[in-house]
Amino acid sequence: MGEVKKEFQNFHWIDLENPKMSELSELVRPFGISLHLLEDTLQIGHLPKIEKVGEFNFLILRAYSAKNEENSSEISELTNKIGFFFKENLLITIHQRSFDFLHSIQGNFADAESLILKIAEKMLETFEGPADWLSEQMDRFEHDIFLNHSRKFSVEDLYYDKAKARACKKLMLLTQMVLNQISVKPANQTQVQDLKETVASLILQFDDFLDEANSILNIHLSTTSQKTNEVMKLLTIFSAFFLPLTFIVGVYGMNFQFIPELTWEFGYFLTWGIMAGISLVIYLWFKRKNIL
Repeated sequence: MGEVKKEFQNFHWIDLENPKMSELSELVRPFGISLHLLEDTLQIGHLPKIEKVGEFNFLILRAYSAKNEENSSEISELTNKIGFFFKENLLITIHQRSFDFLHSIQGNFADAESLILKIAEKMLETFEGPADWLSEQMDRFEHDIFLNHSRKFSVEDLYYDKAKARACKKLMLLTQMVLNQISVKPANQTQVQDLKETVASLILQFDDFLDEANSILNIHLSTTSQKTNEVMKLLTIFSAFFLPLTFIVGVYGMNFQFIPELTWEFGYFLTWGIMAGISLVIYLWFKRKNIL
């Protein structure tokens, strides 16, 4: 377990990284934090929330931590959370994964609220990279579809990218609810409003990707269906030509002893003429109907 303590003028910050339950309960026992809330901080897939328990406010937020190229679709695979316990003069953060932005936060914060909002800002920034990457992925999908590079188009990649966008959008909606519920001092209202605007922007980006992904998938299915129809059309045309010819060949290929036409001097040429005439009639009919 990693533990970092920082002293500020009006409060102090305790950051706990990857603690075990026994270590965690021992460390926070002097603060009277509920064991139930500690369990929430250690649950891998816990979603964003905020609640007040006794003198402490309890907050959970999630930051994006997966690599863009990973085929992950679950929230617990794509993101990791930070649990916040805070009151006027104390902030405790608990997380299982190491976050670089926690170590890079600098400045003299007036209160725990302003530090929490700064951390929340850094956590939201982790979603901006994936949002931009998904936008680039959509450009690639459109390029492959509309420029007839269907062999490069991957439905599997589109599925995982849609799953990422859905998971991120869900988290942003929950984060938006948390930000709407959070109560801060007037001096920190501007920071909260900035966070709300960032979340709204991210929701729109992920929502746009999902809409475009559905459109791309429908276009892909339509294109595939069109190609199948073209193949079926070609097979039907071949069948229309060869079916009557196959019938004639089948009749005169029967092993009966007495078939009058077999003794005709020009029977062979007459049969070829009939087959050529039937083919010509079929061809002219297809041309008239604009099938060929």
